[in-house]
Amino acid sequence: MLDLDDLTARLLAPEEAATMPAPGNVDAAVLVPVFESPAGLSLVFTERHAGLRKHAGEISFPGGRCDAGETYVETALREAHEEIGLDPGNVEVIGALEPSGTFVTSFAIHPIVARIPAGVAWRMQPTEVAQVLEFSLADLVAGYSNRRLWEKKVPVRMPSFTVGDHLVWGATARIVDQLLRRGGITPGSAG
Repeated sequence: MLDLDDLTARLLAPEEAATMPAPGNVDAAVLVPVFESPAGLSLVFTERHAGLRKHAGEISFPGGRCDAGETYVETALREAHEEIGLDPGNVEVIGALEPSGTFVTSFAIHPIVARIPAGVAWRMQPTEVAQVLEFSLADLVAGYSNRRLWEKKVPVRMPSFTVGDHLVWGATARIVDQLLRRGGITPGSAG
């Protein structure tokens, strides 16, 4: 499907992505952890705790609001460490994607893509993260659709990915879609 070296060559430099305009009023960053698994390249997501005030139960990448003076890379690494216990010493930042915005909460999200080792023992922050999910790119591509998400009150067509009982939608799905396209994979295309 896609190998990590090829993906790395197609990503933006974090410094370049940081200069791109982003829709939204609140600067935020997410880490897009990528690792090699028997099923091919895989991504790490979190399922947000059901008791959270915003985005409860949704699937996202680890991340959050930037602290004063932090770069997007620093924010993404800090948030991944806080949320899922990912040791920054085990993370190799390999690039970035174009920023994406959230419509309701007005976050300007800067995705930082990083290689991590397989088999990490996750340590979830229990008030924020219900579970850590690892989905292969192949499973994400197989679960792709571009549709209206009436159940989420979204009347416009948008990319979404269904893996098992899990729906990846919104800004997270747009980030996954962008990552796949940068890697030369067009979700939904035959063959």
